[in-house]
Amino acid sequence: MIPMEGGPLGPLLPHDLTEFIVGIVLFIIIFVVILKVVAPRFEAMYAARTEAIEGGLEKAETAQKEAEEALAKYNEQLSHAREEAARIREEAKNQGAQILSEMREQANQEYARIIASGQTQIEAERQQAAVSLRNEIGGMATTLAGRIVGETLDDDERARRTVDRFLADLESQGATQA
Repeated sequence: MIPMEGGPLGPLLPHDLTEFIVGIVLFIIIFVVILKVVAPRFEAMYAARTEAIEGGLEKAETAQKEAEEALAKYNEQLSHAREEAARIREEAKNQGAQILSEMREQANQEYARIIASGQTQIEAERQQAAVSLRNEIGGMATTLAGRIVGETLDDDERARRTVDRFLADLESQGATQA
């Protein structure tokens, strides 16, 4: 037996040898139980966690690759969409220019038609005015000639010839002065 008094360890020392042996045997039993039962469970738990973490990492890497592939596909589709939009804009611009050109052509044709119509109408009115003026001047000239001569010039054929001669003289004087 080991005395309890005065040792450097004090109350930690066992009272007798049986207590010491029982303590060592219990320690060995607990150690074996921990080694055989608890340690494999801890190992299995550690293995499961390691596997879960590695599986999570693999899943994360797979997800990242899929995300990168999706991003590349999205960028490609966006590039195609931009090219298509540029093509559509160019097409619309060309169509707009073509429509504008057609509208200008139509406007020019309408302008030419209106000018031709106006010139035709002016010429017709000028002809009508000339005929009306010729008749009025002829009547006035016949009346004036009848007053000057002192005879009536009722003969239409003679009056028309006199008026035509008078107008031809006026036109030739206007032409020589111009």
